[in-house]
Amino acid sequence: MATASGPATPESDVLISVVLPVYGVEEFLRPCLDAILAQPFTRFEVIAVDDASPDGCPEILDEYARRDPRIRVLHLADNVGLGDARNTGFEQARGDYVWFLDSDDWIADGSLAAIAPRLEASHPDVLFLDYARSLPEGTIEPNPRAHLLREPTPPDTFDLAARPSVLELMMTAWNKVIRRDFLATLDVRFGRGLYEDLPVTYPILLAAERIALLDQVCYFYRERRAGAITTTVSDRHFDVFDQYEKIFAFLDAHGDAFDAFRIPLFDRAMWHYTTIIDDPSRVPPHRRREFFHRMAAHFIRYRPAGYAFPAGARGAKFRLVARDDYRLYTALRPVNRLRLQARRSAATTKRAARTTVRRARAVPSFLYYELQRRLPLDDHLAVYAAYWYRGYSCNPRAIYERARELAPDIRGVWIVREDAVASLPPGVDFAVEGSRSALRHLARAKYLVNNVNFPHTIAKRPGSVHLQTLHGTPLKVMGLDQERYPIGAKGMNFTRLREHSARWDFLLSTNPHSSDTWQRVYPGSYELLEYGYPRNDRYFTADPEEIAAIRKGLGIAEGQTAILYAPTHREYADVGPLLDPDRLAAALGPDHVLMLRSHYYDADGKQPQSGGGRVLDVSKHPVVEDLCLAADVLVTDYSSIMFDYADLDRPIVVYAPDWQTYRTTRGVTFDLMEQPPGAVATTEEDLTRVLSSGEANDEAAQRARAAFRRRFCTFDDGHAAERVVRRVFLGQDPAGREGVPHVDDLGS
Repeated sequence: MATASGPATPESDVLISVVLPVYGVEEFLRPCLDAILAQPFTRFEVIAVDDASPDGCPEILDEYARRDPRIRVLHLADNVGLGDARNTGFEQARGDYVWFLDSDDWIADGSLAAIAPRLEASHPDVLFLDYARSLPEGTIEPNPRAHLLREPTPPDTFDLAARPSVLELMMTAWNKVIRRDFLATLDVRFGRGLYEDLPVTYPILLAAERIALLDQVCYFYRERRAGAITTTVSDRHFDVFDQYEKIFAFLDAHGDAFDAFRIPLFDRAMWHYTTIIDDPSRVPPHRRREFFHRMAAHFIRYRPAGYAFPAGARGAKFRLVARDDYRLYTALRPVNRLRLQARRSAATTKRAARTTVRRARAVPSFLYYELQRRLPLDDHLAVYAAYWYRGYSCNPRAIYERARELAPDIRGVWIVREDAVASLPPGVDFAVEGSRSALRHLARAKYLVNNVNFPHTIAKRPGSVHLQTLHGTPLKVMGLDQERYPIGAKGMNFTRLREHSARWDFLLSTNPHSSDTWQRVYPGSYELLEYGYPRNDRYFTADPEEIAAIRKGLGIAEGQTAILYAPTHREYADVGPLLDPDRLAAALGPDHVLMLRSHYYDADGKQPQSGGGRVLDVSKHPVVEDLCLAADVLVTDYSSIMFDYADLDRPIVVYAPDWQTYRTTRGVTFDLMEQPPGAVATTEEDLTRVLSSGEANDEAAQRARAAFRRRFCTFDDGHAAERVVRRVFLGQDPAGREGVPHVDDLGS
């Protein structure tokens, strides 16, 4: 951070007018004036506008004016506000350039001596200056966007089209020196109320033919502990809408001259609005809903053609603003920042202590793993895992079982959590997560098979083979696409994600939609295996006797219609139950039984019932394929289970009470409402009617299901596991998919 002090420079012919509005800053006014008058560069004038200040400021101004003729004082009879005080001072300015200062701040030593030569040499319309922030505790904090003033090295002057990044600099008056004639001709004025800078600062950048940058701290912005009008709870924050309306009116008044900047200016406006409403110290609580609706109205009114939502948290917010969804926006708004700041120091200390302890405990395990990693790979060892070591399931299970038949010389070991050991079938070799046995197997195994990523600490060894199966056709966005939907990406490290996908050797796909998606969101040099999902093989091989045994074991009476309800997890809010299972079961009558399968993130620990009840909680049932085989009808919302269940060609009902919210916050790869696998219900009453009336499997539902199967059941045929084992473990080129129906025959 440069502070610009040094020897005096030769006087310039440039005259700089310093416009200084003054109100209620008695404590800071003398230091401000002293910093100006102490400048070695002397060709300046100060137009001090006393905005009817109620304290000792008028007397201080008069005192300084008597001492130095370069200071002219304008005493206003009434308080007009910062914007009009600046307008009044500008009208009296006689300089070649104007610098609007705030009277509770100060300028750096030698700043005018640095500014004047630059003005004289470049003749810019607008000169941007660097600044630093003076914090209440006395420390100085540099401008976080200072790099924009120097990187890349700017030309002497430029216009906004050549360097649009200047829009990311603070849009205040005090970090700019403006050519007076240019500003006068432009005919813009500072606004009334808060955020008064905006109707000037944005238009001058649009209209300027010559913009220059000065990479030198010339201004110190004083951040006060209390009393700053922009950080005080007040109805005045609504003024921001009037200020941006002036900016959009300026755009309209100039026809298409500045159309190229409508999108970035609109984006900045929406960012500014959301910044204000997200700050609990600004808009009064009882008026936040009104403020939000004004935001939404501006979004609709001013959204330019071609505008696309930005990535990340900003994009998620903007989508809710566009929908005028205040309820959900409020639910997702970060926790009160003031309370977070109050707890931050203690929390940081605790986290640091926990991290230190955790790292200390991990040292022996790390050393043991590193030692094992120096030993040769075991060509006859495969390690399997699923769902972050939750148990024995999914595609890895199906591959493991088939490998035991086709590649018996390759020993398979499962890594599971300690609480999952009891659920393992007899004869399954395992190691508990974090144990030395698990670390040894992970370090030595040639083959690693998982439906999620192994921890980053598990290295990719030369000669090892990583098979990533994933665990569902993507309706919701996945991988790198989640950067645009941060609500579903909490805790994700996208750099790590890229590193993980780069170590995959094989990636499994079950349909062309998945293939296209995986290759886009999981970049890597892996071989894409379009073999189908091994876990779905059972849907083609299970016979009626097996299905009957499963139903009996679940407590489904003969002749009952079994409905499997399997909703997905929702990251965006604690929405509570989306339907009442008991009420639905009662409405359907005794010839129906409802199996409730909660997402593993939401399962409440209940064990599946085995009696003849009308509602069976099967959330902990270890094999979801059994549940699908037992079900006559699937009811789901946005879970990938629908793509697997479609292999059975049985009725599927989409229960979507919050589709618009889900697609906006979580992100989806296609419009499920336009391409559903069957009937769609949006309320519990609709769902009851669909299930009881036969609509779930009427002609329209069958047509929808057939189209869905043609698109998403492409590679499943009952032989996926065999193909995987032959290609990955045996190095064979597997035969073509046996029995794969032609696309025209699916669902017929």
